[in-house]
Amino acid sequence: MNELPLQEDAALAPESEVAARYAYRASLIGGAHQFELSDGGLAWRIAGRRGLWRYGDIAAIRLSFRPVSMQARRFRADLRHINGGRIAILSTSWQTAALMAPQDAGYRDFIVTLHARMAEAGSRAALIGGLGATVYSAGFVFLALVGLAMAGLLVRSLAVGEFAGALFITGFAALFAWQVGGFIRRNRPRVYRFDNLPEALLP
Repeated sequence: MNELPLQEDAALAPESEVAARYAYRASLIGGAHQFELSDGGLAWRIAGRRGLWRYGDIAAIRLSFRPVSMQARRFRADLRHINGGRIAILSTSWQTAALMAPQDAGYRDFIVTLHARMAEAGSRAALIGGLGATVYSAGFVFLALVGLAMAGLLVRSLAVGEFAGALFITGFAALFAWQVGGFIRRNRPRVYRFDNLPEALLP
């Protein structure tokens, strides 16, 4: 999904007002994405740009679980401004070409504090968890079809006496169900409240 341009504001919050900070590297090229929470709002520095989003101007937050090949535990928060700007905050940071490091505690604390600040400001933002309903349904159907195919292969292997093949299929099915099934389970579409963040979508 293409992200819309960020909505910039004139200045960041004074250092004395900062309540929480978080930063991550989205890639090995370029600087870190930096975020601060203050009385004035969410201040950000991304790719040479910077700005301040007032808490009341954040229109929506979507929390999701987004593992990748180099990091099986990666969480993501997508923020949308009332003017259409978007910001993504990830729970992992690139360290080297072969290492994507988790930042579970820092990410969780920042996201929890952000929600608390928005609630204090009387925010009416949409709070959404998991994938969109269409994407989730497609993933669930795919998982069911793969499960049926695996069950068919297992029955056929047992019928012809290929016990080694049956054992392999069983192990592969268990691994597939653990990884893909966990992704589907965590990313169930939901709406949550400021005082009840979905634990499955936080480190």
